[in-house]
Amino acid sequence: MADVDYVEVNMANRVKVREQEAKVRAKNFDEVCFGYNEEEAALEASRCLHCKNPKCVEGCPVGLHIPDFIEHIKNKEYDKAIETIHLSSSLPAICGRVCPQETQCESKCILGIKGEPVSIGKLERFTADYAREHNLTEKIDIKKNGKKVAIVGSGPAGLSCATDLAKLGYDVTIFEALHATGGVLTYGIPEFRLPKEKVVKPEVENVKKLGVKIETNVIIGKTITIEELMNEQGFEAVFIASGAGLPMFMKIPGENSNGIFSANEFLTRANLMKGYRDDYDTPIKVGKKVIVVGGGNVAMDAARTALRLGAETHIVYRRSEKELPARAEEVHHAKEEGVIFDVLCNPIEIIADDKDNVIAVKVINMELGEPDENGRRKPVEIKGSEHNIECDMVIMALGTTPNPMLPKNTKGLETNNKGCIVHDDETTATSLKGVFVGGDAAIGAATVILAMGAGKKAAIGIDNYLKNK
Repeated sequence: MADVDYVEVNMANRVKVREQEAKVRAKNFDEVCFGYNEEEAALEASRCLHCKNPKCVEGCPVGLHIPDFIEHIKNKEYDKAIETIHLSSSLPAICGRVCPQETQCESKCILGIKGEPVSIGKLERFTADYAREHNLTEKIDIKKNGKKVAIVGSGPAGLSCATDLAKLGYDVTIFEALHATGGVLTYGIPEFRLPKEKVVKPEVENVKKLGVKIETNVIIGKTITIEELMNEQGFEAVFIASGAGLPMFMKIPGENSNGIFSANEFLTRANLMKGYRDDYDTPIKVGKKVIVVGGGNVAMDAARTALRLGAETHIVYRRSEKELPARAEEVHHAKEEGVIFDVLCNPIEIIADDKDNVIAVKVINMELGEPDENGRRKPVEIKGSEHNIECDMVIMALGTTPNPMLPKNTKGLETNNKGCIVHDDETTATSLKGVFVGGDAAIGAATVILAMGAGKKAAIGIDNYLKNK
């Protein structure tokens, strides 16, 4: 009976992942989660039921063969595990760390009905890390077809599309506007969630090993146009994966005061420019008290970064904690580290001193009313509840939209009223012949894995287009 109880407990509860202690990690930029070792990974993998009709696969935007790679982990066949993952995903070490598995693959796991679902994301991370540390490289025979494809942006959508096209034999060149590759993986996600040298750089190198060329410091639409790429440089198709890098603001009084940042700028300075390091000449001065406006993953990233830079940090969010759109894990980690959550209140004015430096944010308390068109309860102001929260820095984490520069400088490229490039949902084709789009540039700011899924879909669309051209 003891053996039966032991099995039941293990089937119900996932193997816990080791992490830095909250008080320690709140003062450094080292990765929070240590991940599984071989023994822990094998134990967690043994919980998988290897369902005949695996719902977890349906929940994965890139269609990862989840039960198969987990079975290989259980049998300690790590070379086969990473081969299985590479059939669907080009960035497993990244996806295993930042994908919202709890609302995707893990939410479909049958074990989650009565207990905890299999820790699919942590197992994917383990496999990718093991493969990198033991030099388990992907073996593939590529037969070149002589056709050239250009990709705009080296973020997750661009890297995913480039990988699939390269495997199909295309001569792929990625054009990146910044001096570093990786897009949002490099400039947007903090080091403590996604290490750049350890994880992002090797993943990009794996893409380059397939023959993909990457040119940095090239702004498509300014340095060179899409028309020039196709008519002068011989590219037969172009995939736009330029992301959504234009930050949104509240448009409230005082928002132009000194000490107001977009989360985009703040995180770029911290990540790409290494502003958190004393040995770099790009320091970030956060002051004593920082307010981050917003409740998504970017807001959590900004708040946890500001906290590590020494500030008392508050999240101000207009709905309740239950409605926070950020991953539950990120909210949990932020709370553990000491981020203060001021929910059900909304900024209405930025207050500055006589030198135009921010000194406080005037907020108003909110209550949840009837659901809006998206089914979320609409926040309603409570009259007479205005009050000030003192601070010396405000970070706006309200989302981003696609930068309008490329469409404005590309004749015939249609956009919608949100600035997203109009496209066919099935083929990803735009209004311009031979030009395709995916990721945030097509649908607005979303997750890494959705961008990767869009990149895979675009590769199929481009391949079909060029075969039938």
